[in-house]
Amino acid sequence: MRQAPLDRFYSVIPAGGVGSRLWPLSRADAPKFLHDLTGSGQTLLRDTWERLAPISGEQRIMVVTGRAHRAAVEAQLPELADENIVLESEPRDSTAAIGLAAAILERREPGVIIGSFAADHVISGSTLFREAVTAAVAVADAGYIATIGITPTEPAVGFGYIECGDPLELGEHEHVSAVSSFVEKPDLETAKRYLDGGRHLWNAGMFIARADLLLAEIARTKPELHAGLVELAAAWDDPATRGPAVDRIWPTLEKIAIDYSVAEPAAAAGRMAVIRGHFQWDDVGDFASLAKLNTAGRSGELAILGENARVLADASSGIVVSRADRVISLIGVRDIVVVDTPDALLVTTSEHAQRVKAVVDALRLGGSNDVL
Repeated sequence: MRQAPLDRFYSVIPAGGVGSRLWPLSRADAPKFLHDLTGSGQTLLRDTWERLAPISGEQRIMVVTGRAHRAAVEAQLPELADENIVLESEPRDSTAAIGLAAAILERREPGVIIGSFAADHVISGSTLFREAVTAAVAVADAGYIATIGITPTEPAVGFGYIECGDPLELGEHEHVSAVSSFVEKPDLETAKRYLDGGRHLWNAGMFIARADLLLAEIARTKPELHAGLVELAAAWDDPATRGPAVDRIWPTLEKIAIDYSVAEPAAAAGRMAVIRGHFQWDDVGDFASLAKLNTAGRSGELAILGENARVLADASSGIVVSRADRVISLIGVRDIVVVDTPDALLVTTSEHAQRVKAVVDALRLGGSNDVL
């Protein structure tokens, strides 16, 4: 008897990326997913685990991360099974990370359905989240590559968007549409049109699919990358062959985001479906979004992060993140961003928060890797 779709479901958590727009808080050795950015008392990675465990079960969660982060990830997730941590020797972007997880799990369990959920997003509304994932798994079982789009609440310019096409009639599941296209971060006027039109959702980067169909899409668009992933997966569960295979194959894999290798081509071919999610979501992509998250969107307030932060403020708003011992005093500044660490200080405004990545790029080009 064929198992129900949710019984064949496996959660995959890609825990990579530095989060360069959150520098100098987020660094190569302490990336975004290893920080508590919400004041919950635990890291974003731990939050992600606890959100997924009730859906797939603790023994059916795989984490893909860098070798350098293994100890930190295992400390955060003591329940993570040894065979379910996949270590990258170096970053190769999301297609390689998610594709390798799919290839390993398909070899172990043919017919498995996987869902990829970033380790560093903030989500509230666990019941609504579970409903959306359950619907996405059923849609994936029907042969689509599914994604979950978030109903916009404002004309955000920091997110990508999904344009919804015709509704799909798939049994009891509502709010499912074909994907017409994926749209990069728009300007403000375009974002306002998207909000008013009702056909666009925020792209949360969640992908749910049968592993064999996901791999088939990679094979169609990136055959050499697919061949490398399949070869790696064949060697993965034998410790004697895994290391040599990783050292030989992994550095040769093309760096490409899964949005470009799978999502956009699948949408163009009519194989992509989107489930409308009604839970609250934020990718916390910069300090402006972090400030908004920690003031619950209330304008004119100052968010302060840091266990021992010493901040004096008068008629000021924005965010202060303190990892140093010094006193920080703000007088009459609006939408300020101050991030104080022992070896680097960032001062900007919410308006320019997206430009922090350019600072990181400049530091890298200048050889200042000690602060990255």
